[in-house]
Amino acid sequence: MKPSSCADLTGEAIDLRAYLERIGYDGPVAPTLAVLQAVVRRHMASIPFEAIDVMLGHGVDLDPAAIDCKMLDQRRGGYCFEHASLLRRALQSIGFGVEQHLARVWIFDPIDGPAPAANHASLKVEADGRLWLVDVGFGGFMPNSPLAWQPNEAQHTPFGTFRLVETRDGYMLESWYDNSWSPLYEILDFHWAAVDFKIANHYVATHPESLFKHELMVARTESEARYTLSNNRFKVRHADAGEYEQILDEPALERTLVETFGLPGCDDWQPLIADIAARAGHAG
Repeated sequence: MKPSSCADLTGEAIDLRAYLERIGYDGPVAPTLAVLQAVVRRHMASIPFEAIDVMLGHGVDLDPAAIDCKMLDQRRGGYCFEHASLLRRALQSIGFGVEQHLARVWIFDPIDGPAPAANHASLKVEADGRLWLVDVGFGGFMPNSPLAWQPNEAQHTPFGTFRLVETRDGYMLESWYDNSWSPLYEILDFHWAAVDFKIANHYVATHPESLFKHELMVARTESEARYTLSNNRFKVRHADAGEYEQILDEPALERTLVETFGLPGCDDWQPLIADIAARAGHAG
């Protein structure tokens, strides 16, 4: 069934109670590091990364009312711009100081090649007198905990080791992979306006070369395991580094979206699911 419509909301405000219920958090509500850690952990366990609307050609509306309708009321997931907006407004409502930044994603581009577009959003949050990098909208690449905004400091988490390195234009976030540091994205040190995020979002959601136009990418991270889906390739990575991978047929793909990622079964997803399963079958 298609999700129901939502009441109209305006402005930057968020229904904090509805957000906390959505992520299953019932602990203290105060601008402390402990609360930030708990909220990030529950957010990534409860609201998946997904860009199904982009694949379907529906686009992505960054109006706060549309984001809250989709991610809170309809219990959908979203991609970086949606996650960043939702979490930023929730944290600000709690009392945190938050800045939103654009970043260049370098995972798919050679570091000595042309610079990719600034098309990713992350947050810088102040808690307990320090700054923290918070990113709940980067799929299966980020830990489910804030990273200290401390350049050149290797930070070990259950889902990898990370560090920030100062660059000419800002800070590069790197992960330790295959015995070397690999770039993830470069956070640009710039005073951004809301229109910059709208333009970046429009590019990612509509440009024919956008990765999300062609590949189904879904991720959700619990305390002990991360679940990711790339087209019909389903992977479970445990915090102890154990991994499990499975190729899903059409019924299993549809079931996994609902049961593992908690997404609602929408009628207009069925042709897309069938197409992904068919394409993957031909490729194999």
